[in-house]
Order: sequence, then structure tokens, then C-alpha cells
Amino acid sequence: MAGHSKWATTKHKKAILDSRRAKAFAKYIKVIEVAARIGGPDLAGNPALSEAVHKAKKNSVPGDNIDRAIKRGAGLTGESVEYFTTMYEAYGPNGVALMVECLTDNKNRAAAEVRTALSRNGATLADPGSVAYNFERKGVITVPAEGTTEDDVLMAVLEAGAEEVKPTPNGEAFEVITEATDLTAARGALVDAGIDYDSAEAEFVPNLKVEIDADTARKVFRIIDALEDSDDVQNVYANFDLTDEVQAELANDE
Repeated sequence: MAGHSKWATTKHKKAILDSRRAKAFAKYIKVIEVAARIGGPDLAGNPALSEAVHKAKKNSVPGDNIDRAIKRGAGLTGESVEYFTTMYEAYGPNGVALMVECLTDNKNRAAAEVRTALSRNGATLADPGSVAYNFERKGVITVPAEGTTEDDVLMAVLEAGAEEVKPTPNGEAFEVITEATDLTAARGALVDAGIDYDSAEAEFVPNLKVEIDADTARKVFRIIDALEDSDDVQNVYANFDLTDEVQAELANDE
């Protein structure tokens, strides 16, 4: 469940996500349950649930699993699990800042797993607020590049509050950046224009990036991998930047 960063588009990250499909499915299901609990089971009247289901389907989560999660979250099965969102801030190697977003039913367990993952991989937990200033909460919509152009996407979302439309480093998609409050409007504008999208979420987008070399990137990847191994960790955001040369070197690692 990688956040908004170039590493999410590298071959390295794709291989990791593919190998953790079952774990990723569980995280998508958890988001669906939370959305259904807060806003009810009706997709038409619950935008958060609609988006959570859309993303789960895009990532091949079986329909039966999705339906059960909606019913469970809405309390239609008699089951009741309460999840809490918690954020942790951390420092990685060479000044890389990390934001770790957890969705958990046990805050103590989540805190322990985050601390362990960080300390075992050369990162340190930071005081609240010491890292967060490097990030802004933004709406991020990912649109597949196949079948559309950057101009098509821009024209569709311009009047809906989009701040920026840019291609991802691998050229396979476009990212639409909005204020978090404009995310729903921009997503709706894409739908109205007949443009498909992969995901539309409020994310922590770095406003201050640190350019790192390949060795540092590998260390940061290990930290992110360890964090994402926890069922409680929903998203990891980082403020590093990779040059084309570094991305090419990392691709050779595969």
C-alpha cells in the first residue's frame, strides 16, 4: 500500500506488491469495513466506501470478499471490530522523512511493530510534528495513460480544482494532484468525461524532497518493506527523490 512517491512505480516496488497480494487484500478489506461502518453500506450515498470498493476491485480483490466486508463493517453480520487511525513519524538514512499511517484495532501492537521495523532497519522514530511539516495532505488520483493523454486528463479536471497533472516516471500513468477537499469533485469530473482511473485517495505528499543515491534508496526500501509487513500499517509516505540514473541502477537489481 505504498503512498505518493516515485518508488511506487519502480519494478522493485511492483515485485514486492505482487508477492504480498494476500496481505494487501486484507488491507483493502479493512478500509472497506471502516468506510461502511462510518457511512453505511450504500455505495451511492457513501463516497468513501465507493472509492474503497473501486480500489479493491482494481487490485483484483474478489467480489465475495468485498461484499462480506461491507456487511461486516455496516454491522449487518453481528460482528463488530473498531479500527483506529494512528500516524507515526520517522527518520530514515540521509535525512529521508517517513510518515507511517496505521489502521489498527490494537494501538499498542501497532506502535510496537512500527518501532521494531524502524529500529531493525536503521531508522528512528521521530517526535510528533518533527517530520510532518515535510508533507501536505493532498488528493492524488492515478489515471492509466493507456487510451488517454495528459491534455485529456487536464481538460477533464481543470474546472474541478486540480492543481497539477503530471506523468509518473515510468510513463504508464498520470497523477492528478488536488487539495484534499477537491478530491471527490476531480474524481467525478474524470468519471463524467469517461476517463478511467486506478485510485483516488487523500495522501501525504512531500513538499520538501531529498535526492538520494541508489545505496540509500535500497536502505529506505528495506525500511518500507519492513513497515508494510505489518498488518496494521496501511500506508508509508517518504520524501525522497530518485534521478533517472538512480532508477535505472535500481532496475538492474531485479
